[in-house]
Amino acid sequence: MSDTAAAPAHHPPEGGKSHSASKTALAVGAIGIVFGDIGTSPLYAFRETFAGTANIAIDRMHVLGVVSLIFWSMLLVVAIQYVTILMRADNKGQGGSLALVALLSRHMGQSKYKWLVLLLGVFATSLFYGDSMITPAISVLSAVEGLTVVDPGLQQFVIPIALGLLVFLFMLQARGTAKVGALFAPVMIVYFTVIAGLGGWQILQNPDILWALNPYYAVMFFVSDGVVAFLALGAVVLAVTGSEALYSDMGHFGRGPMRLSWFGFVMPCLLLNYFGQGAMIAGLPAEEAAVVVQNPFFLLASEEWRLPLVFLATVATFIASQAVISGAFSITQQAIQMGYIPRLNIRHTSETEGGQIYIPAVNWALMVAVIILVLTFQNSSNLAAAYGIAVTGAVTIDTLLMAVLFVSVWKWKWWYAAPVVLVFLIVDGAYFTANLTKVPQGGWFPLAVGFIAFLLLTTWARGRKLMRERMSEVALPMEIFAKSAKNSALRVPGTAIFMASSTAGVPSALLHNIKHNKVLHERVVILTVEIADVPYVDPTERCDFTDMGDGFYRAILRYGFMEETDVPTGLKHMERCGGEFDMMHTSFFLSRQTLLASDKPGMPIWREKIFAWMLRNSASAMDFFNLPTNRVVELGSQVEI
Repeated sequence: MSDTAAAPAHHPPEGGKSHSASKTALAVGAIGIVFGDIGTSPLYAFRETFAGTANIAIDRMHVLGVVSLIFWSMLLVVAIQYVTILMRADNKGQGGSLALVALLSRHMGQSKYKWLVLLLGVFATSLFYGDSMITPAISVLSAVEGLTVVDPGLQQFVIPIALGLLVFLFMLQARGTAKVGALFAPVMIVYFTVIAGLGGWQILQNPDILWALNPYYAVMFFVSDGVVAFLALGAVVLAVTGSEALYSDMGHFGRGPMRLSWFGFVMPCLLLNYFGQGAMIAGLPAEEAAVVVQNPFFLLASEEWRLPLVFLATVATFIASQAVISGAFSITQQAIQMGYIPRLNIRHTSETEGGQIYIPAVNWALMVAVIILVLTFQNSSNLAAAYGIAVTGAVTIDTLLMAVLFVSVWKWKWWYAAPVVLVFLIVDGAYFTANLTKVPQGGWFPLAVGFIAFLLLTTWARGRKLMRERMSEVALPMEIFAKSAKNSALRVPGTAIFMASSTAGVPSALLHNIKHNKVLHERVVILTVEIADVPYVDPTERCDFTDMGDGFYRAILRYGFMEETDVPTGLKHMERCGGEFDMMHTSFFLSRQTLLASDKPGMPIWREKIFAWMLRNSASAMDFFNLPTNRVVELGSQVEI
């Protein structure tokens, strides 16, 4: 599941609603970036439904039942829930769990349930990290396993080749994807066209498979094989993995182009392939079908075309994995800006595209996790047991958030909202529950990653809140400090900017500076960087300042959670704050806190230790705010929480 993959579209300040490119061009671009994850699901989704733990009999009735389930799942979850409904819930053009939570928080005001919405959004984000580890592993492995269809003797080379491709993919991230990204759309268009053609040919051979469009066969599957059909849902849901990416990536391409791509091209191609796999299986004798169902995707092609199909599928999974990794970078950046993850080193890999970023810590952590997954699970069928639970968990959470959206933002009456939400909760809840049965076989992995990520995110948010509260309790009012300091310290030429997390009180760095150095600059600016709950802040609202007299100013720079916090650039537009800022005559003073255990700790000691570790290992504010390295002074202080 890709959450917010870097994309070749500019981000306007208004949040992505206006696009310079045409709707068709954006729709084509979306095919290359957004649909890789869901587009490579045919490699393993249909296979795992029959070859997985459910032990489904391979006959006409069951093949029609499975294909019908895939069709209606894609229609309900992807086409209706995400593309039709949730894409209307944009936060200034942006989508995704965190963007949706920010939108809901803004409309809920001081509601007593606001904390629950925040927790749900954070947990959905946490589950995404588990998914982002499994997606590259299962996608690339399933494609390379196609070599065994060409020649069973190549089995021993599958894992080395898959690991080589994955390591190369992660090594590529530091260089950026702007150049290779231009090839994504053409390659994926070829891929979708090929799989649609292969499926369409099989449908022509056995058009009886089109009866699966009738939901009767999905219902009869449950009527005749209740438990088996329920277990099959755990594999059927693999066909809709990546559905949240369509919502998350909306800001890059816009609602209209995304819908055009999905309904006009991607969904028909995927359905043709799934129906084609079903038609091929249904048209074979039982013994032969039992062999073919072990890898039906590659067997759709005739023998001479299987190796080219393996190559094409491998490139497609490479692109799908790239989108997931880019999504991990983007969601991490959003979480940092919203205060759930400590500052990390973020590098921009494109001079023109703000969304193309690289976060080394996230990249290498994902690479290690993916390598461990491949070596531990050995093949894509084993990984399929671990896949799906994170996706269905996130989709179920999005359904709950959708209920809040209907009532709090769109102002629906509860008797309108309840039936709609109930339908999706039944569908999504059934998928999630079916996947819980796979916990012993590997489903524990994404859950474990999700819970660890949730613990870290909430610990950081809680610790940060406690630290700010303790600092504000002992903070000296700025007005009193300015009056007492103006005559008690020597004024020296230049500008001193003291970075402060709060818009009230005197920063500890300023107090320590005057205590130890006994000087004040001619111009003293207390600067706070605020992150709004919108993706982009209007440039006219970027800066705010208050002249406190005697050369003291309090200034605020505002950024959206999708924007880079570039303080020197922001200061260029703050000329009224005592004149222009000359970086050669400006010094930045930062506070670095050391935590001490309190007599009355605000959270358990073990969580305080985790928070202290995260604080020590967070990136310097100098790097995060793009401050000039030779103009920064750090002063330490101690804080009890």
